[in-house]
Amino acid sequence: MLRIAGITVPDEKRLDIGLTTIYGVGRPRAQEVLAGLSIDGGKRPKDLTAKEEAALRETVEAFTLEGELRRQISANVRRLKDIKSYRGSRHAKRLPARGQGTKTNSRTVRGNVRKTMLSGRRKLEKT
Repeated sequence: MLRIAGITVPDEKRLDIGLTTIYGVGRPRAQEVLAGLSIDGGKRPKDLTAKEEAALRETVEAFTLEGELRRQISANVRRLKDIKSYRGSRHAKRLPARGQGTKTNSRTVRGNVRKTMLSGRRKLEKT
């Protein structure tokens, strides 16, 4: 059972996939770390030696992960809101902050789900 940063990596998944259960580790970073340690990405966590396990844990925990990363991101968003930047105002309104349009996309976030013409009508029953 491999535990990194307080998270248990699933034993039955490939290492490069299983490492993505840790917040802050995606596929590219997982593959990069495994390549740096010359560990096969297709290997299962249960098949790792103690030495490989320790090296993997040490390398991955050197990054900002889990709670610390979440705090850092929320602090960045809070800073944007505090300085009243445009991006901060978009975060506060729960709208897209990176220039996406909102006419057709992000309707569910805005609570503006448009109905089609026929969806509200009842069909007449023949008697």
